[in-house]
Amino acid sequence: MNESMPKRFAVIHCGQLVTLAGKPGPRRGAAEMRELAVVEDAAMVIDDGKIERTGTTDELRQALAREKHLPVIDAHGCVVTPGFVDAHTHMVFAGSRAAEFEQRIAGKTYQQIAAAGGGIATTVRATRDATAEELLALAGRHAEWFLRNGTTTVEAKSGYGLSLDAELKILGVIRSLAKHTPLRMVATLLAAHTIPPEFQQDRADYIALVVREIVPRVQRDKLAEFCDVFCDEHAFTIAESREILNAAKDAGLALRMHVEQFAADGGAALAAELGAVTADHLECTDTEGIAALARASVQPVLVPASVFCLGRDRYPNARAMMDAGLAVVLATDFNPGSSPTTSMPFVMSLACQQMKMLPSEALTASTINAACSLGLGDIVGSLEAGKGADFLIHEFCDYRELAYFAAVPNLPQVFVAGKRVQPCSLSNGATADGAV
Repeated sequence: MNESMPKRFAVIHCGQLVTLAGKPGPRRGAAEMRELAVVEDAAMVIDDGKIERTGTTDELRQALAREKHLPVIDAHGCVVTPGFVDAHTHMVFAGSRAAEFEQRIAGKTYQQIAAAGGGIATTVRATRDATAEELLALAGRHAEWFLRNGTTTVEAKSGYGLSLDAELKILGVIRSLAKHTPLRMVATLLAAHTIPPEFQQDRADYIALVVREIVPRVQRDKLAEFCDVFCDEHAFTIAESREILNAAKDAGLALRMHVEQFAADGGAALAAELGAVTADHLECTDTEGIAALARASVQPVLVPASVFCLGRDRYPNARAMMDAGLAVVLATDFNPGSSPTTSMPFVMSLACQQMKMLPSEALTASTINAACSLGLGDIVGSLEAGKGADFLIHEFCDYRELAYFAAVPNLPQVFVAGKRVQPCSLSNGATADGAV
């Protein structure tokens, strides 16, 4: 829920206003990703949901001297940053995978659990059984978690339906959620998440269903902007992924890909070949894969919380990617199985500790680079005149503390489109669009 706010107001005494102002587009390579364009003892003027101007507090006081009754929020020397942009989530699902969490602790691998009928299939069963209204209420709870952690924009994937009706149901819930919460949302079709149980003996028929029915229907109804495929050793092959993604591309959907989470099998090269906007995961990607992504300017979306939550120790080589000039993105991969977290600050901590990203690089990857990967770089991701006033007033005085204080419940003041957010669940009877 958005708190009632004046149309025009100022935020003053920002100890560090991390504007990330700069050239249009994502920041490529380490040098650009370290340039945060910080203004000290800074201020912003917000008008009608957008940033009018930024500068020092003294500069804006002088410029606004005649506006004696302009409402003011005092940041009291705290850090102000853009709202976090989470460019890889699976936030609409039903059920729990806590039992599988326990199994992994006891020694079973993700692949072993999936082979026994668990994993994604567990969530598919629960999500298919849930009504659209039930899914909307559950997703509304997840939206609260994102907002409380300072995330103001999310990419949300389908992929726990794996049938025409169930995938449409999930995408309809995503569209409804965008209407009922302050979160800015971008929808991605992930019907190619895994082969559903009823098609285990005939993969070709399921791929045909995705290509001939699901993709055209989703594009016809404008339910998603992107199409994603899980291209990896226990999901879809290179050839299968190419077929699905070419069909999606022909239909007008932009491409994202889950690649090389468990093996370096050519997924990164396929993302480059097809002109995907992003290649996500990349834990096992080698130097050839990184070079291919760099040649095609594909943005890597790295999800270190998934590595951590699966108890693995192979993290993506973020430094090599930045050295290659790539515009690295960080995301939570929020999902019930391998990454049950909505906290971008936690992801930033992991990126710094485990992938040796600097705090400045991690913040860039969590804001402007992530926004650009969603086609929203001209709207959110930095604090510049004309952009949406999505910003956070943190409890800290130094931006590096966002990653330094690991898993501390930093509860920023959250603003979306110039309105202070008070998270509110969707358990009040809100109805879902496009329920099947």
